[in-house]
Amino acid sequence: MVSFVKSFADMQKYGGKPTTFYDAEMLTVYWETKPEIIERLLPKPLKPTSRPVVNAFIANYPATNFCPPYREAGLFVLADYNGQLGNYCLSMPITSDIGMAMGREVCGLPKKMADVRMNTSEDGIDGAIGRHGIDFFNVKATMDGHFNDNGTEKILEEYYGKDIPLYNIKYANAIDGNGFDLMPTLVTQRLVSEVKVYKAAEASITFQDSPHDPWSELEVVNMLGAVYTVSTNVLEKGKILEPLNPMEYLPYCYLRWDWWENNLQPVSSV
Repeated sequence: MVSFVKSFADMQKYGGKPTTFYDAEMLTVYWETKPEIIERLLPKPLKPTSRPVVNAFIANYPATNFCPPYREAGLFVLADYNGQLGNYCLSMPITSDIGMAMGREVCGLPKKMADVRMNTSEDGIDGAIGRHGIDFFNVKATMDGHFNDNGTEKILEEYYGKDIPLYNIKYANAIDGNGFDLMPTLVTQRLVSEVKVYKAAEASITFQDSPHDPWSELEVVNMLGAVYTVSTNVLEKGKILEPLNPMEYLPYCYLRWDWWENNLQPVSSV
């Protein structure tokens, strides 16, 4: 019989397994923005890299080992931590409540429930992300084997390589509304992919300003292109890197929240 309280047998059976996405269909778009934008958005001890590269993905997950199929998107900037390049996540819209809870509570990812759309044909892909009636990100890609910029392939090889780490920050806001109960902590994980399909694509993106999802802040200076993949992805167990200064991190801790003008208070996006 199912219970709110799990047995040790249940915990041994289901707990501690790496998160796996089978035949994940993903379109990842890369562009360069202004260096000062990256510098403004990265909390210490993360630092900008020599190239202000942004990447965003839209994905369809037809099967996982932890919940029913769902769709997801993400916005990342390249960051340097003690000489190790990695992806720092600014936003991760998602259509699954279980996927959102796991990502926020376990990994520290700034996930919010959203409308994520992805349409694939033989010639290309179009996708959109919407929340509160605003499609704040739209993408179109033509899978013709070419990137927008001739130097994109070299940039991807140099800066992204194979299975670069993810940098996230775990914390818990204080129960009395002041500061933190769980101090902000920099953590890292790796997403390891077994790629079955890989196609270069020319891409275009459009933003619509949103008070809750400011993706338009990452303005496009140079569109690099996109990559379409079908792969089995395994999110490996993470580890703690270091605790952060809570007062320094405080302005950066609202990635998971919406702010409403009528009361100027953060509202949990669930």
